[in-house]
Amino acid sequence: MALLRKLWCRNLLAVSLLFYLLLHPMDVHARPANMSAPKDKSPVSKDDNEILPPDHLNGVKMEMDGHLNKDFHQEVFLGKEMEEFDEDSEPRRNRKKLIDIFTKVDFNKDRSVSAKEMQRWIMEKTEEHFQEAMKENKNSFRAVDPDGDGHVTWDEYRVKFLASKGFDEKEIAEKIKNNEDLKLDEETQEVLESLKDRWFQADNPPADQLLNEQEFLSFLHPEHSRGMLKYMVKEIVRDLDQDGDKKLTLAEFISLPVGTVENQQAQDIDDDWVRERRKEFEEVIDSDHDGIVTMDELEEYMDPMNEHNALNEAKQMIAVADENQNHSLELDEILKYSEYFTGSKLMDYARNVHEEF
Repeated sequence: MALLRKLWCRNLLAVSLLFYLLLHPMDVHARPANMSAPKDKSPVSKDDNEILPPDHLNGVKMEMDGHLNKDFHQEVFLGKEMEEFDEDSEPRRNRKKLIDIFTKVDFNKDRSVSAKEMQRWIMEKTEEHFQEAMKENKNSFRAVDPDGDGHVTWDEYRVKFLASKGFDEKEIAEKIKNNEDLKLDEETQEVLESLKDRWFQADNPPADQLLNEQEFLSFLHPEHSRGMLKYMVKEIVRDLDQDGDKKLTLAEFISLPVGTVENQQAQDIDDDWVRERRKEFEEVIDSDHDGIVTMDELEEYMDPMNEHNALNEAKQMIAVADENQNHSLELDEILKYSEYFTGSKLMDYARNVHEEF
């Protein structure tokens, strides 16, 4: 039944995309239905989602739904300063900030950034994301632990979750206490079942069906726990694995949703999706290059604190802008490729670079 529902949703998604494309012209930032949401999508209020696991994890190479994190290199280059760079910011201000970042990455002050220096910087920025998640988790935990006893039961969390969805908190609490039918719609019930599975995965042994603040952090942010990272990997493999062997072939990893879109622009976007995922699969995730990605390989790839991954990412980032092919980055190269590093294009990037530096 779950498989039929999944296929029906995928077909519906494809048909919806076709209908949208017929009514709206495509822009250069459009993505196929199975790609991650654009960076500039209006975010849901943090108050509404503070007790829900986020769909996007900063500094993690893959999204919770198995899509590639399109902003990963910006997240690990800018850290918590990422939101300060946007298209509306004054270019000269962004330019000065980028110069300041360059001086910090250039640890030995030789006016160039090596792969080792970039690796060190990436690890620091990833730690920033970790610290920010821990800070937000404290507020989230207080929201679901009103009595302040340091532990939250599944029922306590369930009440708060349903209240955030518009249900009457007192009424729901009373029904749960009396073991009455909550009369939830199918979608809400499915979300709850998924959250319950995740909740008990976050309950470290010996399991007591209670989550403390650290376990709740793992529930919201699986990248903070090796056990929950394994769970996240298992969920991604389950969604992409078509033959049930608990491994991923290239064909499975690059597969598109069921259905086709009769539009050349949409086809071009689908082609980009396949090309990007093929490159990531063959060059990065499949570490032994045997054409198969195991759960262990995917876990290593997704581990944000993996220093080997950070070094590989550093080399890739340098290769993008290394115009003089000296395997390091100079200031003018980073400024010229500012859109790649920050998401914001700078004007007159080379003007007075050496004077300002």
